[in-house]
This record gives sequence, C-alpha cells and structure tokens, in this order.
Amino acid sequence: MVLRLAKENPNWGYRRIHGELLVLGIKVAAATVWQILTDAGIDPSPERASSTWAQFLRAQAEVLLGCDFFETITLTGVRMYVLVVIEHAQRRVRILGATPHPTAGWVTQAARNLVMDLEDAHCRARFLIRDRDGKFPPPI
Repeated sequence: MVLRLAKENPNWGYRRIHGELLVLGIKVAAATVWQILTDAGIDPSPERASSTWAQFLRAQAEVLLGCDFFETITLTGVRMYVLVVIEHAQRRVRILGATPHPTAGWVTQAARNLVMDLEDAHCRARFLIRDRDGKFPPPI
C-alpha cells in the first residue's frame, strides 16, 4: 500500500503517506513508511515531483498580483514614492499613485480603488504578494 500511494501521488512525502494510511485504518510508524520507500529506491521526501517557484507562479499567474513601491525624484527635487502593481497573467503594470509621504491609510485607499478597477475588468486576482514594508497596512 505504501508503494502504491507513493507511485500514485509522486508529490507526497513519507509523512503524508503515513497520514493517509492512518486515515485508511492502517497503523504503521512513519519511520516504517520511510524505510519501505528507501528499500524500494524511492526518495522518501516530497522532492520527487515538487514544482519549482517559477512553475508555481506560472500555474497561479491568473490569481496573483504583486505590489511594491519605487522611489523617484522629480525635476523639482521632491522625493516621491510610487505604488505599482503587476498583474502576473497579463504582465500588466498598474501605477496606483504617487505621494511624497505614503501612509497605511493612503495605501489602503489605493488598494480599494484597485479592487474596484479589477472587478470592473473581471479580473480573478485572489492573492497579493508584497513585502513587510511599514507603508503597507497590517494583514487582516
């Protein structure tokens, strides 16, 4: 049963296989599952068929947005922070706004405006990738 689960689910590691066996009512130690896979020449870790970060992004591109600030200096010498978002599926960059003093409230309003625009465009975005910059409001 261990070998069958490993072959039918190549991205499962020995711990996942162990858990599935327990659900099926088969009591076996995780170390035993690991040993069975090792003896059969099967890598007991989920690295057998795991996807790379690039493959994950390509598969999830329809629902991913990425955002960040970049800094620029105007001709008059004023430092401005520009909030940009990229729609990964279309590789479209949206400039949400620029301000000399970004605050969490300003970013929140820009995000609300973006959500309304995306809804009008029937965009299916569900996830936003961002860093932990203090300009961003805390996650909900």
